[in-house]
Amino acid sequence: MLAAMPDSAPSPLSAGGTSPRDGGDACPGTLRLHRADDGALARVRIPGGVLSADRADALLAVAGRFGDGELHLTSRGNVQLRGLDAECGGGPAELLGAAGLLPSAAHERARNIVASPLAGLDGSPPVGGWLSELDSLVCGSAAAAALSGRFLFALDSGRGDVDALGADVTLIAEGGDCLLRVGAADEVFRLPSADGPRAALLAAELFLRAARDSGAWRVKDLPDDVRTALVRTVGATAGPVVHRPRPRTAKAPAPGPVTAPDSSTPATTTVTAIGVGVPLGRLVPAQWRLLTETARRYGNELRLTPWRGIVIPGPFGPPGQSGQSGRAAEALDALASAGLITGPDSPWTGVGACIGHPGCAKSLSDVRAEAGAAVGPVGRLPVYWSGCERRCGHPHGEWIDVVVTPEGHRISHVRGEHRDPRTVVRNDPAALASAVSGARA
Repeated sequence: MLAAMPDSAPSPLSAGGTSPRDGGDACPGTLRLHRADDGALARVRIPGGVLSADRADALLAVAGRFGDGELHLTSRGNVQLRGLDAECGGGPAELLGAAGLLPSAAHERARNIVASPLAGLDGSPPVGGWLSELDSLVCGSAAAAALSGRFLFALDSGRGDVDALGADVTLIAEGGDCLLRVGAADEVFRLPSADGPRAALLAAELFLRAARDSGAWRVKDLPDDVRTALVRTVGATAGPVVHRPRPRTAKAPAPGPVTAPDSSTPATTTVTAIGVGVPLGRLVPAQWRLLTETARRYGNELRLTPWRGIVIPGPFGPPGQSGQSGRAAEALDALASAGLITGPDSPWTGVGACIGHPGCAKSLSDVRAEAGAAVGPVGRLPVYWSGCERRCGHPHGEWIDVVVTPEGHRISHVRGEHRDPRTVVRNDPAALASAVSGARA
């Protein structure tokens, strides 16, 4: 039986590997739960965010039987189950394992893979072959079991969306080849597309060797000279060098219909998928059931995005004058009625927040309630609310950063590593909402 581990226990999953840092990696999974103020938390890795309808049903069943019934999307396209009974034992893991969501107990926290959600749907090449092969290779590598729960692979279809997320190892589709990026290096390595997944795994295994002395969890944590040497070593096993700076902004798929050229009649387009945003990444059971039923009706797949949204592949048919087919419009109308974001005009577009108080003991405020109270006109920039300086789950690229401090709410404009001068608003909800709205504009 797969038993849940308390968060204070040393991980047995990396047996034979190195401890990423003193005290071990406390990143939660489904075999090691995290104790939060609202109960235990399980993080279920969903490589590439890709779920079948049956596996989505299994997640809801675990949330309802052992937790508070809700499902929370993460900034890596994974799912968190909250409010779990600390004494639930191996029950959640058994159900998830039976559904195929835990193919390897030793690697369950190492299966961190994000993928372009619109790959193969918007005219960009599919990355599903990479995804299945890389996940299989990771689960088959004894060394990869030592990767921390924070180490991240990214599979980019060439759109630059997940390449901008700051992954440790990134594959980028380009023609019939792929580009391999290690960390944030501007220099990438070109190699045949079929060799990409194995090269990505090798880069991760070489990182583990490089991290032995420093105890780094991620490539960016390595000392500069060690990181440079790692990139050089990976390059020696890969292909020619290409200068390709990482994109600065990660753009989420726009909610609504997704179109692409029709393969049978290239002069026309067809609606290949629909996308929705999830306010604050939180889904109640009725919303999750509707999403799952919609997926089962049209293509039997859901793609959870790193921007806390969901893409449901079709086919949905040719678009009409509105830009969406009748089937797509019907599905989007139902999802909008359930409280999901189906168009760019929703005031919730671009609004995110950590779990906040009372779910997290470290949070200084109920930032989710505050974010809801401050929702206003759609802003040019996304905004993310954090209950403390840890800023868990914050986005990448450019956004408005709202952090609760003992002095008040600190509001700043973040652009990569640059942060504009900060404004602090103290105990005035109206002034806070106005300041956030102004910053987003």
